[in-house]
Amino acid sequence: MGMPIVVDVRDDRVDDDVLERMFAWLHEVDATFSTYRSDSVISRIARFELAREDAPADVRAVLDRCDELRDETGGYFDAFYGGRLDPSGLVKGWAVDRAAAILAGAGLRNFAVNAGGDIRLRGAALPGAQWRIGIQHPLERGAVAAVVAGTDLAIATSGEYARGVHILDPHTGSPPVGLLSVTITGLDLATADAYATAAFAMGERGARWAATRAGYEALCILADRRVLSTPGFPRVGDG
Repeated sequence: MGMPIVVDVRDDRVDDDVLERMFAWLHEVDATFSTYRSDSVISRIARFELAREDAPADVRAVLDRCDELRDETGGYFDAFYGGRLDPSGLVKGWAVDRAAAILAGAGLRNFAVNAGGDIRLRGAALPGAQWRIGIQHPLERGAVAAVVAGTDLAIATSGEYARGVHILDPHTGSPPVGLLSVTITGLDLATADAYATAAFAMGERGARWAATRAGYEALCILADRRVLSTPGFPRVGDG
């Protein structure tokens, strides 16, 4: 998937087979959805070698959800931007949500799955009563902009960070202005990740848009360093 994926399990007993099955799932996702592998299903669809309706059910479901999110975000989240099929902005969170379900289905209750900074939490960071996750400051390397706490939570952040400019306004083709980072929390990491990407692509007005997403909370750092958050954002303090 082009990024490190880290699993932190705090249960007393962990069956290695569970972790093997979880990572096997992530490898399967990579083989299916990678835009860098010429033999992946997504690459074959992009080359018109495979019809979308003939793709595996998971691929059809992901692309259908991308269509829904494109409409919901006014095109700011678009897996077909520029005529190139790339559902990676949804697939990462979707894959981690399913990975977390594999762990939970095996009886694990306290774990965190971290895919390049997008995180799905369950239970608590035993012996702590909950997980505490620092949000990296977008300008100050090594600094924490805020701390999020939760026991059953998805956390997704979009910004320039170490990757530099990589999210563009799909309507103008230019980098968005006015926002340094957007963090979205909720129960579904795939949706949170897509919302964070769309809000960041909108620029400064993305902060207002993010605040209207039912069931999700937002924290936005503006270009002037102001920090705006929705009332329900699970923020417990600054670093």
